[in-house]
Amino acid sequence: MTSNDRNEASGPRVVPRAIVAGHASFPEGIISAVDQISGAGGLFIPVSNKGLCGDDIEAVFRQAAAPDGIKVFFTDLPGGSATLAVRRMMRVDNSIVLITGANVATLLEFAFNSADDPVGAARQAADKGRAALMTHGGS
Repeated sequence: MTSNDRNEASGPRVVPRAIVAGHASFPEGIISAVDQISGAGGLFIPVSNKGLCGDDIEAVFRQAAAPDGIKVFFTDLPGGSATLAVRRMMRVDNSIVLITGANVATLLEFAFNSADDPVGAARQAADKGRAALMTHGGS
């Protein structure tokens, strides 16, 4: 059960603030982890690129983003097809913000940031996600 499922049954709908995109089941998996930790999975719309060409990915993004005016995209890889599709969208709409290399720390920071400005929240989330990457051992 996702946050949106719970809210539909018990109260107002959670308005998604970002799209999480990437390969195979990455988007659903990372959103599931965020939802388990925070209950805030409903803030994100998952989009997998599985079986889609670049133009199809872009069309799915536009369709998913339009109802709520979403301008924030988190993707798995800097050079992946989802990232390239968002970058094409950014040529037309410079208000879109893209965060690549998304991890659980990034999405949690975004979810817990209650700022009205999702673009500012995304920038802070990227900083938090970057800071969460560490190397241990290997002496």
